[in-house]
Amino acid sequence: MKLDKSEILKALETITVAGEGKNMVESGAVKNVITFGDEVIVDLVLSTPALHIRKRAEVDVMKAIHEKVYEKAKITVNVKVEAPETQKTQPQKNVIKGKPIPGITNIIAVASGKGGVGKSTVTSNLAVTLAKMGFKVGLLDADIYGPSAPIMFDVEKERPLSVKEGGKSKMKPIENYGVKILSIGFFTQPNQAVVWRGPMAAKALNQMIFDAAWGELDFMLIDLPPGTGDIHLSIMQSLPITGAVVVSTPQNVALADARKGVAMFQQDSINVPVLGIVENMAYFTPEELPNNKYYIFGKEGAKYLSEDINVPFLGEIPLVQSIREAGDVGRPAALQTATLVEQAFEEITKNVVQEVVHRNEHLPPTEAIKITTMAGCAAVKNKK
Repeated sequence: MKLDKSEILKALETITVAGEGKNMVESGAVKNVITFGDEVIVDLVLSTPALHIRKRAEVDVMKAIHEKVYEKAKITVNVKVEAPETQKTQPQKNVIKGKPIPGITNIIAVASGKGGVGKSTVTSNLAVTLAKMGFKVGLLDADIYGPSAPIMFDVEKERPLSVKEGGKSKMKPIENYGVKILSIGFFTQPNQAVVWRGPMAAKALNQMIFDAAWGELDFMLIDLPPGTGDIHLSIMQSLPITGAVVVSTPQNVALADARKGVAMFQQDSINVPVLGIVENMAYFTPEELPNNKYYIFGKEGAKYLSEDINVPFLGEIPLVQSIREAGDVGRPAALQTATLVEQAFEEITKNVVQEVVHRNEHLPPTEAIKITTMAGCAAVKNKK
């Protein structure tokens, strides 16, 4: 079979490269298409050096041609990276200002308006999925009063060691599944309740943030406590957060609190970009009826909320027993291959990465907020 160049270009118009905002042909990413019978060579030029975006573009090209032109086509994709000329004279926008942790590029806060919506589960699975994509990832469990990261990563019996860095003693994060982790849970007994006032909790968090040997990280995920309170303000005063992800279930009582969570980040005194909303427990599909969907907590509530408040919808996660079981045994469900759960978390993670790229290209660097705790609490309270 002889392939037609125009048909190939039409197929490539269905692909959007992350961060471009246009289809692959319109954006100029496709520089050349050469056909020889059933063979085709596609030359791409991308503006980002990120490995996962290059690989994704290559896979998308092959998939589009096989599905829309000829399923047995022999395809060669050549990818070249060329940074835009403006980047040579302009400062990089993804370099965080304020009081950043040296070596950490992006800091993502994962929040929820209320407890029990699966925020920690989403955070842990985002972390392992980012690590699977080849990123260097850290996870700070900032849920002081209910730390769960040690259990979810099967490291609850581990204790951080002390290492020398720059002449100072620092904590070495515990690492599993390619993710570096610090949590107050490493320093307390399983049956020990953490009964601390705000200043004590803030001091503990600052130690885990700045007195730790995190090393080079592409992403640090911060698992915030539920609600909008003192810990949230302490984190945002300590660190310039790149962006926030808000987790909710579809039910109205959770959506009402998720709306407040988004409003907290969007206050003028805080001004942290909201990367989007994740809908957890979106529907239930029994194993014996794989084609059935039961919307136990309501249908697409978080999606409608995202449209209503004009923030991106990052994706949905089904209510699946294996997610709970995986968290209980300390092996996040996204590590399972060729499953519906893995696909869901991969899609959400890709959307988060794309929103981070878009945020860093179009918004100025975030700075740590400069408000007092009492003023901040009042502002959050008034916003509600």
